[in-house]
Amino acid sequence: MKNYISRPLYIRRIEPFIDKSIIKVITGQRRIGKSYILLQISDIIKKNIPEANIIFVDKEQLAFTEIRNYMDLYQYVLKKVTGHNHNYLFVDEIQEIEEFQLCLRSLLNENKCDIYCTGSNAKMLSSELATQLAGRYIEFPIHSLSYGEFLTFNQCQDSTESLKLYLTFGGMPYIHNLTMDKNVIFEYLRNVYSTILLKDVVARESIRNVSFLENLVAYLIDNTGSLFSISFTSCYICLSCGSIASLSPSANKLKPSIKTPKTMTGAATI
Repeated sequence: MKNYISRPLYIRRIEPFIDKSIIKVITGQRRIGKSYILLQISDIIKKNIPEANIIFVDKEQLAFTEIRNYMDLYQYVLKKVTGHNHNYLFVDEIQEIEEFQLCLRSLLNENKCDIYCTGSNAKMLSSELATQLAGRYIEFPIHSLSYGEFLTFNQCQDSTESLKLYLTFGGMPYIHNLTMDKNVIFEYLRNVYSTILLKDVVARESIRNVSFLENLVAYLIDNTGSLFSISFTSCYICLSCGSIASLSPSANKLKPSIKTPKTMTGAATI
């Protein structure tokens, strides 16, 4: 069994929907802790209902590689369900199963089990869920740690120094497993940032000019909290694309500097 630190804010939101005939979908960016929220809900059910039949499918484990599409998932669940009414289905990374919505809608309609699943924002946006599950689901977006959660995860006292650490490192949950060393944490955040940008944004939107996207993201991060207009940003885009000749002479005065963010805090909240 995996050890985890509870995030009661989200658990309290989900608990009222346990045993309700609606699909519970937990969404959020990569490495934000969706799987651990799923485990916490599973443990709460097992504690409150000892006879509960928990069916857990983790698409990141090799044991479940044969579940590739909705029919594979449906047949697997049918083999696992028992005769009583306490069957609970948990699917981690549901978006890895082709046309998963067909299986979930059928299981819900047949009242086979209470359904919980997680999905990455890379492939499951709210608009797509609305189309795929059409009124049969409730979404719970998971975000990075709040300051209070940061203190709990990292066993810190509320102080000016702790606040500085939070503002510097951000709220990615995994940080509590690392030493509070800037080089170590920034290396981890850089890798998360690259994965989100390259695998989620670039792959999803079929972006070809990756270097320009990286510059644009760096510019937006560097200007977090600053006021800037669409025209100002469009000037930056044109300048970055080398289209200076198409701009008015005053555009050169608007040219923003491209800086590497001093910290990766912004990347942690993409």
